Amino acid sequence: MKIFRVEQPDGDFLEAVVPDPSVKSGEVLVRIKASGVNPLDTKIRAGQADHARQPFPAVLGLDMAGVVEEVGEGVTEFKRGDEVFGMTGGVAGLQGSLAEFVAADSRLLAHKPASLSMRETAALPLSTITAWEGLVDRASVHAGQKVLIHAGAGGVGHIAVQIAKAFGADVFATVSADKSGIVTGFGATPIDYKALSREEYLAKYTDGQGFDIVYDTVGGKILEDSFAAVRRYTGHALSCLGWGTYSLGPLSFLGATYSGVFTLLPLLTGEGRQHHGEILAAAAKMADEGKLKPLLASERFHASTIDQAHRLVVSGSLGKVVVEFE
Repeated sequence: MKIFRVEQPDGDFLEAVVPDPSVKSGEVLVRIKASGVNPLDTKIRAGQADHARQPFPAVLGLDMAGVVEEVGEGVTEFKRGDEVFGMTGGVAGLQGSLAEFVAADSRLLAHKPASLSMRETAALPLSTITAWEGLVDRASVHAGQKVLIHAGAGGVGHIAVQIAKAFGADVFATVSADKSGIVTGFGATPIDYKALSREEYLAKYTDGQGFDIVYDTVGGKILEDSFAAVRRYTGHALSCLGWGTYSLGPLSFLGATYSGVFTLLPLLTGEGRQHHGEILAAAAKMADEGKLKPLLASERFHASTIDQAHRLVVSGSLGKVVVEFE
């Protein structure tokens, strides 16, 4: 099979031909049709992700969508010809999705949404699992709540907006003014973070009481702001980028709670992989009900332009970047 390998940190993508992977018990051989490119993929390539190392030389790519070619012993939920998607590798020595085939742990996979293309589907796994683990698994989002998503037009943010909305919450999202239409289109109220201070938008949208859930997808000062933006006693702050050192004082004085989200744990440890497949199955159902759709970058990329795809993500793309394979 063809693979696209990086020999060293920040190296070019080099095409190579290697033997097809063998399928072990519990695995599924998938012909990859599309590979999503996340900011994390570019950091792994640069050797800058201490929490997500991939030994070099490496086949990168966390997210993928494709077609089942073969199933291993003990796999009953998939068969040859099934269209599937998942976050299956690209870290911890696991082969990534920038390749013709991957032998993936079947527990990490779900059937592809019928309503979405391969390109759209490959944009979903990491962002969707990250949003779901925070909002659903940690914070138990439900109808009647006010939910604030920071960076609501971002990769995780725009998916989190849709998930919170699908669960019946009243959703708000911080964005720059030029991106307000994106979150409005997904059913959220945009908050121009450049025009309104935290105190001002809390007063305007919550009567100063705070949000039931605040999901930080940015880190740094935004996480500190999130601690002070939740409702007293019952508020829940979340972050998928809480890597720094923070004062819990504002959160403690509100009697509120905090949860960190580290989506890679099942890939790194082998624990909890079944739940990733369950999340994606639920997300596929949501997509087919018209409640979940990824925002894609306008540019399209293929095997010959993987490097350009990574450069666009590093520079800051509007919408998810996906590499398509014929």
